[in-house]
Amino acid sequence: MTISVLVVCLGNICRSPMGEAVLRNEALKRGITNIHVDSAGTAAAHIGEDPDERTIEVCGTKSVPISHSARQVRASDFTSFDYILAADGSNLRALERHVGRREGSKAVVRLWGSYLPDNKPIQDPYYGGLDGFTEVYEQCVKLSNAFLDEVAGKKS
Repeated sequence: MTISVLVVCLGNICRSPMGEAVLRNEALKRGITNIHVDSAGTAAAHIGEDPDERTIEVCGTKSVPISHSARQVRASDFTSFDYILAADGSNLRALERHVGRREGSKAVVRLWGSYLPDNKPIQDPYYGGLDGFTEVYEQCVKLSNAFLDEVAGKKS
């Protein structure tokens, strides 16, 4: 059975496409192939755009393949994904406002940071430098592994 995951941030050009790429990469490192990962934004500002160049740069330096075109969360996401992981509280609240209105919603909607004891949101690195993107990458690795531990079992 395939696990389907949607990683969500505001514009779908920084945190969520990086999270998508990192989660997919960490799953593959574990030999988990029955996972489908995508990402989206709660806002429509960047639809159709590639990930931020700093997101691409950090993923490239870590040898994590990334290819994505920004999109906004759709109503169908709540019925087609098993998990919808929000980068921060603001995006979680935006998702929760819609989940109750989605008939047949099956998605578990959570703050991605809730898979670790510190429950820390992923801060938006957009207005900062490359260091912020590197921090987001490191956080995405930790969160990916915590998520995979819970939903796919501990790695051996």
